[in-house]
Amino acid sequence: MSLFNNSQVIGPPLKLSLKTRVTDGNSYRITVAMKLKNGIQQPGFLLALRFLALVFWSFPGARALDNGLAMTPTMGWLHWERFMCNVDCQEEPDSCISEKLFMQMAELMDSDGWKDVGYEYLCIDDCWMAPKRDSKGRLQADPKRFPGGIQGLANYVHSKGLKLGIYADVGNKTCAGFPGSFGYYDIDAKTFADWGVDLLKFDGCHCDSMEHLENGYKHMSLALNRTGRSIVYSCEWPLYMWPFRKPNYTEIRQYCNHWRNFDDVYDSWQSIKNILDWTSSNQKRIVDVAGPGGWNDPDMLVIGNFGLSWDQQVTQMALWAIMAAPLLMSNDLRHINPQAKALLQDKDVIAINQDPLGKQGYRLRKEDNIEVWERPLSDLAWAVAMVNLQEIGGPRFYTISIASLGQGMACIPDCIITQLLPVKRKLGFYQWTSDLKIQINPTGTVLLRLATN
Repeated sequence: MSLFNNSQVIGPPLKLSLKTRVTDGNSYRITVAMKLKNGIQQPGFLLALRFLALVFWSFPGARALDNGLAMTPTMGWLHWERFMCNVDCQEEPDSCISEKLFMQMAELMDSDGWKDVGYEYLCIDDCWMAPKRDSKGRLQADPKRFPGGIQGLANYVHSKGLKLGIYADVGNKTCAGFPGSFGYYDIDAKTFADWGVDLLKFDGCHCDSMEHLENGYKHMSLALNRTGRSIVYSCEWPLYMWPFRKPNYTEIRQYCNHWRNFDDVYDSWQSIKNILDWTSSNQKRIVDVAGPGGWNDPDMLVIGNFGLSWDQQVTQMALWAIMAAPLLMSNDLRHINPQAKALLQDKDVIAINQDPLGKQGYRLRKEDNIEVWERPLSDLAWAVAMVNLQEIGGPRFYTISIASLGQGMACIPDCIITQLLPVKRKLGFYQWTSDLKIQINPTGTVLLRLATN
């Protein structure tokens, strides 16, 4: 299909091969041979190209879990990476897993601007339970560490305008050895609903077969929906399946609102790199399935802790936005430094993460320890992240052709480029034929937003 043709054009045509999947499993391919006159805008051509881009990015992805939740990636706070399974409230009363900790975090999420920018789920991870179920087979919170029970905590969290998340396991025991949900899926789903829980993180430890793992995740999904309460369902189904066989992400998306694929995040640069490497290596399999109602989860944000430099914290925030990842912080909001707080509350970066188009970004290229990632946004805008993976020397300059970004359509015929991270500044007006030169700190990232006029 030729949209424009004239013997006076200069330069080779740009051939765009655009392919997406539609819900019936068929493929739809659009090929565009594009030529531009030197210095002359073609309104009809540009309108056609923009319409083409809009049609392409508007195709629906795989069918999502039908609970109406997580239409944008979940945002909140989760205790695990920062506080782990500390149950010693006598020796460490300020950092043990207790209702006191969660009430303090809820108070700060309400008063310190976290809720206002979108962080609304306060999530309990493993180690909240008593060692045994009650006489009716129901899970129960440790009575010493949670004297008000989970329902009391949920009421407090809800009074702050927040939502409460909780943790359980598909197997016989949780990863830390507390009672698992195997054989109790319906009872546990009803218990969580009765308590007023708003999110369930469902782990996959201590499951004796892949059949039990898959059936257990499906069973709990259906059980949660039957309660009639809106409960976001966070799975680790593919994480535990990958060592044995490739997961069926189309099926997983039909049961889960988001799903973990890879190892737990640690408070280290190596951990962040490993997650990004795994994601880019598997992007052909996982990117297309993500979208409103179902998201790939690369695990928690560790910004504001101890292991990442400032530039590395910028990289995590920028790439989690590009990947349309759930933004679940695991840090101590009582002692977070102002710089990390400002990064986590950056409304421009959060807007990219929460963009309503709901398309996950991907790695476009890697060359000489520089990676370029991009993500389509609503209103035909694009987010672009350039990462400097070199860990020796100083800042590096990287030059990229504007025409290579956004499937060739990010800047037709021109656009305004704004740098969002590490600091916000307008880079100015660029034409499709321009080059962009950026300076990037070692292990740092420059996050850009490209928007046509």
